[in-house]
Amino acid sequence: MSDVEKANSTHQMYDRQTKSSAPPPTRIANPGALGLFSFASTTFILSLYNLNARGVVAPNVVVGMACFCGGLAQLLAGMWEFPRGNVFGATAFTSYGAFWMSYATIYLPNSGIIAAYGENLDELNQAVGIYLITWFMVTFLLLIGALRRNISFIALLFFLCITFILLAAGAWTGKLNIQKAGGGFGILTAMIAYYCGLSELLVKGESWFGLPMGTIKQARVD
Repeated sequence: MSDVEKANSTHQMYDRQTKSSAPPPTRIANPGALGLFSFASTTFILSLYNLNARGVVAPNVVVGMACFCGGLAQLLAGMWEFPRGNVFGATAFTSYGAFWMSYATIYLPNSGIIAAYGENLDELNQAVGIYLITWFMVTFLLLIGALRRNISFIALLFFLCITFILLAAGAWTGKLNIQKAGGGFGILTAMIAYYCGLSELLVKGESWFGLPMGTIKQARVD
């Protein structure tokens, strides 16, 4: 067999392997906009509460949003990403859907979580700080996974990392200014998430314009 025939045979084998590893075709619509809007809206509301906007101190009103919008809707978006072959989107949406559901559970009276600490609010705050710093770790790992996707997702996860760090520090130290700083970065994170969601919603051929996500040039794989 000549070198040319060998090369052609190798390329054909590579093409077959690539096609076999590609995700199967699906009629499931892109759930990205749903997941991002749900995340952005719940984050926006809670961040305003962290800033004590309009004199609000207790964040309990966000429980409904955390259960059904940031939680259930985002969890479903993650489940729909799996058959589309989007591992990153499935992992991120499902993870943050679970985050919002677990966060809401803390503030549900019947869960008994807050009641278990009784009058020991400092212990509660320390526990919440550990909870938040754990989600910083998850977000940081997702940030690493997003480094070759696009600039918008990198910015989203980067500022979300800062938000979790500040909120955890605010819970550990009890300093209101640190908590408010976390609320400020949370609003910035929510705005970026809204932008990303709108970009996913503006489908080419069905919208008058699109929004750039800041494409990162992929390295060529031979």
